[in-house]
Amino acid sequence: MDRRLSQNKYELIPNGRNLKFIDLFAGIGGFRIAFEKEGYECVFSSEIDEKCCKVYFDNFGEFPFGDITNISSINIPDFDVLVAGFPCQPFSISGKKLGFKDTRGSLFFEICRIIQEKSPSVVLLENVKHMIHHDKGRTLRVILNSLIELGYKVDYEILNSKDFGVPQNRERIFILGSKKGYFNFKKLRKKPTPKLREFLIKNGDYEILKKSDYTMIKEPRIQKSGLIFVGYRNKNTWKVGVRPNTEHLSRIHRQPNRIYSIEGVHPTIPSQEPSGRFFIYDPDKNIVRKLTLNECYIIMGFPETFIKYSSPGISYNQIGNSVCVPLCKEIAYLIKKPEGFSNEPQGKINRNLQYVFFD
Repeated sequence: MDRRLSQNKYELIPNGRNLKFIDLFAGIGGFRIAFEKEGYECVFSSEIDEKCCKVYFDNFGEFPFGDITNISSINIPDFDVLVAGFPCQPFSISGKKLGFKDTRGSLFFEICRIIQEKSPSVVLLENVKHMIHHDKGRTLRVILNSLIELGYKVDYEILNSKDFGVPQNRERIFILGSKKGYFNFKKLRKKPTPKLREFLIKNGDYEILKKSDYTMIKEPRIQKSGLIFVGYRNKNTWKVGVRPNTEHLSRIHRQPNRIYSIEGVHPTIPSQEPSGRFFIYDPDKNIVRKLTLNECYIIMGFPETFIKYSSPGISYNQIGNSVCVPLCKEIAYLIKKPEGFSNEPQGKINRNLQYVFFD
């Protein structure tokens, strides 16, 4: 590959061929869909979960390699870009937040091993937003320093799916390292936030709540996030230690048992809801119903033709663990452009790495 600097900006010149990438911790292939839409060629994938591998095969015609710790660089073709949505549970507010003490957290160093052996031009990592706060910023600092020591100019940004054409308030950290320049996060093409109603399936076998099963609130307000909290389900929840007037909030996964209007956006689709606990209010029909499984995939940017796992519970889990396709597609687009890189950091990194900036 010819690598050149043009007006102090980094440009990848693929010599008439598509840029090649590898898909690590591939899940059900969200990154792959995004990068292939931008003309990249996937030359290698890795995923340990057999159910995810089944879905990956059904949609892409190949089974990913298994456990990353058993992968030798000899088995990996040369490539230009490494993408990895490495395990988020060690850093998530829904998990135990053990970080690198968790064996899944230490899998990051397997990524470093492959980077050192193959030396790709670009490395793109995705994880939960909470990582920036884990262990008072030390976890993120280890990740950034590791990539810098491997010869990369590294920057990161917190990106929200709702800014890329889907109605979901989903914040994730994206870390991008490049050999020649700092990724210019400010040049990402953002779009106006759509309403959830624009992405819903018009007619279907909806699971509709009885009116006695929920309570609507007076004077709902649109939140800064774009969410419109309009009501809550009348579920019996743990009452011990609950503040007055919050009895309706579920203590499960520290998330409220709320109902949101389709005139706003949807909350983050989590991976811990195998039954799909996502209820929405449709003012046109005056009903509260569950968001369907297909709708969950649609507001993550997956195509309607995507083949899902046979078990709905597993499918809910898989989509919650995936990445937002339109957001990743925009990153893939900008990586190919000269304006995608700069001589100076454009995101949140502190160049001395004595500390990292928090939101």
